Amino acid sequence: MTARPKPGSKADREALRYDMTAAGCTVADIAVEMRARFRMRPREAWRHAHGWTLQEAADRITQVSCQRLGEAVAADASLLAKWEKWPGPSARRPTPAVLLAMADAFACRVEDLLDLDDRRALPETDLRLLSGTAQSPDQAPPALIAHSLPVEPNGSGLVRLAADESATWAQWAEASNVGDIALEQLMADARALASDYLISDPMPLFVRTRTLRDRVFALLEGHQHPRQAADLYVVAGYLCGLLAWMSSDLGQLRDADTQGRTAWLCAELAGHNDLRAWVLSTRSKVAFWDGRLRDAINYARRGATCRPSGTVSVLLACQEADAWSQLGAEAEAVGALTRAEEARDLLSGEDEVGGIFACQPARQENYAAAVQLRIGRPADALRAADSALALLKAQPVRAYGTEAQIHISKAAAHLATGEAEGAFEALAPVLALPPDHRLEPVTRRLGELPVDVSRAPATGSVGLRAAIEEFCLDSVPRHLALSPGEGTA
Repeated sequence: MTARPKPGSKADREALRYDMTAAGCTVADIAVEMRARFRMRPREAWRHAHGWTLQEAADRITQVSCQRLGEAVAADASLLAKWEKWPGPSARRPTPAVLLAMADAFACRVEDLLDLDDRRALPETDLRLLSGTAQSPDQAPPALIAHSLPVEPNGSGLVRLAADESATWAQWAEASNVGDIALEQLMADARALASDYLISDPMPLFVRTRTLRDRVFALLEGHQHPRQAADLYVVAGYLCGLLAWMSSDLGQLRDADTQGRTAWLCAELAGHNDLRAWVLSTRSKVAFWDGRLRDAINYARRGATCRPSGTVSVLLACQEADAWSQLGAEAEAVGALTRAEEARDLLSGEDEVGGIFACQPARQENYAAAVQLRIGRPADALRAADSALALLKAQPVRAYGTEAQIHISKAAAHLATGEAEGAFEALAPVLALPPDHRLEPVTRRLGELPVDVSRAPATGSVGLRAAIEEFCLDSVPRHLALSPGEGTA
């Protein structure tokens, strides 16, 4: 029999962080709960509340300490473990510089890192110093040396002072709270999330994405070189875009639009055309499902003017066709599909992120099938759906949301040609999706199938229409809408 992990194990901590984050709790709330539930020292609780290993936290403490002149801290995992356990045995007392750097790294107050035992054991001089410097700096350049001098210097002393001031400022300007390796890792993490979203349950991935976004936002509140700041804005923009996409798939369109606006701000601050295009693609998607079809078209067209590399140009043309077909504008829809094919032929670069931020041929054919259905071409729609399924099978990663929509298009095409048996067969894989994979676009498109679907063969004692209604009720957007605090109306 396998022994249960002891309380406070990694599994317990991660479960607590997930539950509290999903409930809207702050990092401070999680730290307090960690202390109470697992009897942790306050510094250890704050680290676990962020979900950081000892080495990850030590690296951040070292980075942020460079912003305080003369107070740089060289932290490592072993040393941090001793600081966390102090004033216990085999521990090491953290200096005021260490505590200030910890507070900056954890985005909290110094007081939050100290309990009664700490205060009793700290020297009085340390307590007085911390009480006067506990406020975290707003990352402003250091105060000039002249401010501390009782008499204004003159002559050669003034010249020397001016040089010292410039040198002091240069030290501040050269410091950064993020390194190139850390930036590379953040972008790799964003790529992993965008790829995982194609095959994973949306809610746990939403929590992971939000956590990474918060880390990037916290870094942006610090000090870094302009190039590094631009790279951080790019990562933040993609993460907000991913949150917008997920919020839309979860049926939360207003929240998705908010995430889209923030993603656009990040793209503008970074001056990054590919990110601009992907953000506009995301906003086009949100507008489409919100019924703002003209906005969806305008976003897609604006995205194309960014002249991006990669496959976003293909997706933007597909989204424009999607909106035009919903408006019943056949010529415009067909023209946009043609531009999508031309964009595919003219691809000049790779996608920077990939995953949901990529338009593989199967995804393009999925859009084509839906458009052909709306403009009254079921035979063309069926061919596009079959082509999409064949292409999807050849991909290393099969996006369950895209695959479900392809099957729905195929079922609708069969219904339009009077082939109810074919429609039932096409819908079988969709109806087998687990509730956590039943996203808003899938339930919406199922609900739009013509009433004639009720004439299809029954699944046991329950007709296909009843099965579809049950499918839509037992879906992640429905569960989210009825979750505590959201109301049940």
